[in-house]
Amino acid sequence: MSGNPEDQELDKQVEQWKIKKLIKNLEAARGNGTSMISLIIRPGDQITKVSKMLAEEFGTASNIKSRVNRLSVLGAITSTQQRLKLYNRVPDNGLVIYCGTIVTSEGKEKKVNIDIEPFKPINTSLYLCDNKFHTAPLGELLESDEKFGFIVVDGNGALFGVLCGSTRTVLHKITVDLPKKHGRGGQSALRFARLRLEKRHNYVRKVSELATQFYITNDKVNVNGLIIAGSADFKNDLNTSDMFDQRLRDKVLKIVDVSYGGDNGFNQAIELSAEVLTNVKFVQEKKLICQFFDEIAQDTGKVCFGVADTIKALDLGAVSTLIVWEALEITRYAIKLPHEEKEKVLYLTKEQERDQSFMKDKETGMEYDLVEALPLVEWFANNYRAFGAHLEFITNRSQEGSQFCKGFGGIGGLLRYKLDLAQLNDYDNIEDDTDDFHEQVCPSIVINNTTSTTSTTTTSTKSTTENKKNQKNINQQQQQLNNITLNNSNKKITNATPVTSRRETRGA
Repeated sequence: MSGNPEDQELDKQVEQWKIKKLIKNLEAARGNGTSMISLIIRPGDQITKVSKMLAEEFGTASNIKSRVNRLSVLGAITSTQQRLKLYNRVPDNGLVIYCGTIVTSEGKEKKVNIDIEPFKPINTSLYLCDNKFHTAPLGELLESDEKFGFIVVDGNGALFGVLCGSTRTVLHKITVDLPKKHGRGGQSALRFARLRLEKRHNYVRKVSELATQFYITNDKVNVNGLIIAGSADFKNDLNTSDMFDQRLRDKVLKIVDVSYGGDNGFNQAIELSAEVLTNVKFVQEKKLICQFFDEIAQDTGKVCFGVADTIKALDLGAVSTLIVWEALEITRYAIKLPHEEKEKVLYLTKEQERDQSFMKDKETGMEYDLVEALPLVEWFANNYRAFGAHLEFITNRSQEGSQFCKGFGGIGGLLRYKLDLAQLNDYDNIEDDTDDFHEQVCPSIVINNTTSTTSTTTTSTKSTTENKKNQKNINQQQQQLNNITLNNSNKKITNATPVTSRRETRGA
């Protein structure tokens, strides 16, 4: 991992994505009986202590009556013990091990043996034998440490929300109908004014009570900070009111003025609080995608999007930041013909995968051998360093993220320099056309070269009779060339003789 703090943060995000994907796969796994072991060791625990516990569990499992289940459990415990022997001590952030036999979707049994060193300390100890893996402690690691509360209040109602990482949650909404200011009423004008102030007072009290209900749990504030947003004076009235809990007032980070109420006001409050929420992924995601959109609007040529153009830009080393939707459903297939070493790479969607015709060569009709099939997102997570790029995962929860996923296919990149990908594609097409031209205009040259190569190579796949015929044709062609060369040389000699005689005559 790089020593640069920014690179470390990006690497941490990639690790979080890998953990999230692993959790999803483990949660879907099921086994027969209780042969799936979940073992979580906290930092500071002793390996010898855990090994002793596993030995005791092995003895207990030997008494299981069901022979099949007994053997499965004993095998899982043995695998866990062997995996534990790879460590001399518990890693700084703890250790998580999952071992067992799962049943695949095809009904076949498959052994799973996974050990994980978490990206941050895990404060849970766990040992369970069950028909599923227990991943809740791992899921807790993915939760952002920072949670911010939002109160959006105006003359029409109030909204209470929470922003945690890239997740924006609306907790509660209320609506009110407050009387407006007016100059009518005559002798009752003062009474109307008092009624208006009373309703505003009751409204502020209601908002204060709900804020205490949602943002204080067990007499403790459950958010890292609080943002109060709204139009007119309601936000200031709430912050200065004696009815507003002092513990919440101490957590107020910023008071922002928004033009809307409700959900739109919530989104605007998040944007206006970006300076305060610099470490929240939601804001970072919006900022990154807005930068992507700005490059497109200014037509700088320093962006790419779509699978084909992004892969080409990566191969050229032009991508500085690779932006990928974390739920992108595209699979990378590496295939090759049995007698060839060169691989062919395809990027297919779920619908394209259903049509298995891509596994057959159109020209020869031969079946391709599958070298590798991997989700494209996972392939990026494993190989992004090789292209010198930073990898950023985004969601479709924000408005900008949803637009990026729907409009640009969920994959794109910011480039280091201007790159005309359309011109590169045209150049590739010209090269392909040139290859086709050579194959059509000069077929004999290609055949002769191929034949001479195959005839002199010991690994030729042609039969010996064909080689003899081809060799005979080559000898005949070579003989014809020799005859032509000999005739040309004779003509030159005969033409040179009269010239010499003329010179001698002139000299005489």
